[in-house]
Amino acid sequence: MADGGDEPDEAEELSGRQKAEIAKWFLANAPAGEIHYVAKDVRSILGDDGIYEMAAAEAYPVYNKAHLIALQMPDRSGDVLITAYGELDKNNYFDPRTAQVATVDHVKQVCINVRPASDEELPSPYIDEFRGTLADELSKYVGETYPKGTCAVYCISGKDAEGPGADFEFVIVGSHYFEEGNVHLDAKNEFKDSTIFQSPEDCAASITNIICHIETEFMASLEASYVHLPDTTFKDLRRKLPVTRTLFPWHNTLQFSLTRDITRELEIGQ
Repeated sequence: MADGGDEPDEAEELSGRQKAEIAKWFLANAPAGEIHYVAKDVRSILGDDGIYEMAAAEAYPVYNKAHLIALQMPDRSGDVLITAYGELDKNNYFDPRTAQVATVDHVKQVCINVRPASDEELPSPYIDEFRGTLADELSKYVGETYPKGTCAVYCISGKDAEGPGADFEFVIVGSHYFEEGNVHLDAKNEFKDSTIFQSPEDCAASITNIICHIETEFMASLEASYVHLPDTTFKDLRRKLPVTRTLFPWHNTLQFSLTRDITRELEIGQ
């Protein structure tokens, strides 16, 4: 048993795996579009390229899928979205618009190769007519509403259906970043609506109109909340009084030495 005079044991050195896990957390939780800046600092702090590469190899795929990053394909036929809905394996992603499979380098965030999708990876012609028509209609909406946005439509069930009467399900993926701000907003809302099953063209127009209506209302609610942010949310985030628990005496700032020094230096009032 150690007596009270003994020096406390030094903290144990973290193992390489523990350091990698910490680095992985910082990388995976980097703000949208900022992971390369975070990675530069993490690599510098670690001072060990082996540990950094271990963390990056695990974190970047998680980050890329979470933020739905869009990567340009080498043949410039378009962008492939990095999303779980198109993931065939860790490095290969199906692009429904071009019917291609893109191989990506997650850490470099580049698409390094493309190949035609196999018949097993493609939906049936019947399903793809509905999917493609909806994708075209949504692309027009995204292009008008989010100039730098990207969207894709995936069939996640029933892709082999050959005609009316079969059930199938689409998921629509959108990616858009708002820049020039220092506050990160992450909002998630669930909405329900329905439409009558019609021709591919009519279904696409109806679904797009529903999305447009829902997003317009949601954005309007956000704009309304922004008006009150300074007086509500931001005000609650800031300390109402300094640590002295007294208001700053703006009416008599000369009592502070810093103010006197600045006044003397600039010869204010002389």
